[in-house]
Amino acid sequence: MEFVHEMTAYLENKPGRLAKICSALASEKIDIRALSVMDTAERSVLRFVTDSLEPTKKVMNALGTEFEVAEVLAVEMDNRPGALARILERLAEEHINIEYAYASSSTSPSKSLGIFQVSNPKRALQILTESAANGLDRPGGRRPLHSR
Repeated sequence: MEFVHEMTAYLENKPGRLAKICSALASEKIDIRALSVMDTAERSVLRFVTDSLEPTKKVMNALGTEFEVAEVLAVEMDNRPGALARILERLAEEHINIEYAYASSSTSPSKSLGIFQVSNPKRALQILTESAANGLDRPGGRRPLHSR
């Protein structure tokens, strides 16, 4: 678990716009760790995390694409049923709201990467770190909130 920098860009809804960004990142050998694209009536909202912030900013600037950078929580999770639910339940118990989230596969087939924007990032990191240390993120840990 760690804080990472996420880029948000608002793109025109036209074919090839996302491909152009991804190709430019690839040509600079920048790895996209997680990505989410959502459409709105007028534009697409692209959120993504890469392995290198400053080179990513340079690519986006070179493309003339406006962007914002935010700090989000990246959580490596077991790639199995219930892993995400346990994380979300633990945050809910502490009244931490998930503003948005998306996930990506990891370099290991048994892991996935969750990206979370939450109402209290520092507290969320503390809670999830403590939960992992106490084994509450594993099967057989605390019962889910919705089943109590």
